[in-house]
Amino acid sequence: MSQPHVAILDDEAEIRRILADALTEAGFRTSTYSRATEFEAALKRTAPDVCLVDLGLPDRDGLALVHRLALESGATIIIISGRANLNDRVTGLELGADDYIIKPFEPAEVVARIRARLRKSRTTPDNAGSVASFNGWQAHFDRYLLIGDDGVEVPFSHAEGEVLRMFLDAPKRLISRTQMQESLGGAAGDSFDRAMDVRISRLRSKLNEDPKNPRLIKTIYGAGYIFLGDVSWE
Repeated sequence: MSQPHVAILDDEAEIRRILADALTEAGFRTSTYSRATEFEAALKRTAPDVCLVDLGLPDRDGLALVHRLALESGATIIIISGRANLNDRVTGLELGADDYIIKPFEPAEVVARIRARLRKSRTTPDNAGSVASFNGWQAHFDRYLLIGDDGVEVPFSHAEGEVLRMFLDAPKRLISRTQMQESLGGAAGDSFDRAMDVRISRLRSKLNEDPKNPRLIKTIYGAGYIFLGDVSWE
């Protein structure tokens, strides 16, 4: 099995060194970048498995970069940032990050979080890269794209895709908040709950759901969610 590739984007040389050393020792292949421009240029040549992205970049808004990566890259995206307040953490997750690690951190924790995310990726169902059809829509998880029966194409982020896939793998079954947290990873709490609320709200919008009376993703207050569509996999 080839070594998983982790791309590290941080303008602090010492942070890049510490992360690269810890990840190399743990068996990962790493590449490091101090500027968003060189990082984005490298992505055109290679596709890392994981991107560690600092938000305080000198040449690009870190959150905007995370959002673009979520829409265009299949990599796991983990924010590493000194911004510790709840709003920053929630915003990062809302924009498509898979995890958020606050500086200062222990390198061993970063390694453990990366391993957990990659382990989850390896244990996704066999149909995870297939096309799911439901209620006039097709979800292409390899392309991060929803296609309506009228031909309209609607992109979704990696983070939104994780939630959608979870619903499509278990239609007409209650999925609790605890199950979502265990399946998707991340620490339970207000930031996770708010991030899930936003991802589900965005999925409903992309599926043209009436926010006051959604037909597909129903909220069961105090219990969780149920996806009511009829799903088939190709």
